[in-house]
Amino acid sequence: MPYTLFVHLVGDEPFLLEVEELPNPTDTLIIGKHPRRRDNKNVSYILEEVTTVIFPLTRISFLEVMPSGEEEDIFKPFRE
Repeated sequence: MPYTLFVHLVGDEPFLLEVEELPNPTDTLIIGKHPRRRDNKNVSYILEEVTTVIFPLTRISFLEVMPSGEEEDIFKPFRE
């Protein structure tokens, strides 16, 4: 199941990235496809034609896992 991550790099703007699996604690790299900003525009420091990127985890301050359509059906204990 592919995951969409919101990647926060140290000293750079965050971006969205699609990965096949979440990184393990022993991983040193993260490999993902279709890097883009949250508004689906190109990331300024990645070339337009690039579809796959590899980043060392030492450059990443933290990752956010974006919800998929399946997770939206989860029971929420508060009223909307």
